[in-house]
Amino acid sequence: MTTPHTTPTPDRATTQANYTPRTLRAGRMTIIVHPRTIVVSVLLAAGLVAAAIWAITVGDYPLTPHQVVAAFTGGGDDISRTIVLQWRAGRVAAGLAVGAALGMAGALTQSVARNPLASPDVLGISSGASVAVVAALTLTGRSAVADAALSNLGVPLIAIVGGLATGIVMWLLAGRTSRDNMLRLVLTGVAVSMFLSAATTWLLARAQLDQAAGAKLWLTGSLVARDWGEAIPALVVVAVCIGFAGWLAFALQALTLGPDVAHMLGHNVRRAQGAQLVVAVVLTAVAVAAAGPIAFVAFVCPQIALRLCGSTTPPLVPSALVGALLLVAADVAARTALPWEVPVGIVTAAVGAPVLLALVIRLNRKTT
Repeated sequence: MTTPHTTPTPDRATTQANYTPRTLRAGRMTIIVHPRTIVVSVLLAAGLVAAAIWAITVGDYPLTPHQVVAAFTGGGDDISRTIVLQWRAGRVAAGLAVGAALGMAGALTQSVARNPLASPDVLGISSGASVAVVAALTLTGRSAVADAALSNLGVPLIAIVGGLATGIVMWLLAGRTSRDNMLRLVLTGVAVSMFLSAATTWLLARAQLDQAAGAKLWLTGSLVARDWGEAIPALVVVAVCIGFAGWLAFALQALTLGPDVAHMLGHNVRRAQGAQLVVAVVLTAVAVAAAGPIAFVAFVCPQIALRLCGSTTPPLVPSALVGALLLVAADVAARTALPWEVPVGIVTAAVGAPVLLALVIRLNRKTT
């Protein structure tokens, strides 16, 4: 009996050829370029601009795309400019920033864990940021001092502290950086997330009625009443983290070959993975502080970007663009799908849950 010889299918061969990197040399500097990733990123960016303009046109006072563009360029009437610049553009920008932050955070955590199921939601990072903010909202009481402390930078800083504390605990419990311990990282994150969810429930149960109601609404994840005050800090953090992640790009690429190979290439695996996790925590915490915990965006978007680009690991910039595009579209659906507005977190959960189930089924088929 002869063993059948398998050859790559034309589709797979085409995909591999399309993703073949190109090397550009300028003196002593070598730059690796992935043409397909660049093309996908440009198309996603164009789609994001179109989606943002479309989102601004939707509302009780409908606008045309021409009116939106005119408002940004200094034209149009006063009513249109007020609606676009003061009421709607800030909310859309906040959704764009939060979606981009979650998409990139998901790409980083999935790269660290080398597991498509890993995301800030699963690893407990979102829960850590959430429980810290809920504790601040419910334990400080209603006073002018407390309100001033929680305004502006208060909530983001609390969310970052909560997310970082959770990430450190999870990283220490997971142990070293072998493949088996990357699975332990995911399982540890699930356990930590369950514990923090219980802590959040306890805080809500003991809080005063008005505090519990406000915290519960925040926990659903919503872009209601979000404006430039939330959008600008989040956009700045996303831009800084993209630059820092670009600095880590060589280590990220080496880690795709496995920790042993990356170590042989001169990379400190533990330090590189820790840096990725810190960036993911900061991005998640800023997103949670701006809009509350929004489920499944960080999980779904890196997998979509991975398939669009045909890469071996979730690409960072396309993941951020897919996250921004998904959240802007989900926010429009949250405002228009029903006669009343629903939190955007409900829409993303409705989209993400079937995707999670499909991915689990696909992974089970691969292992059997």
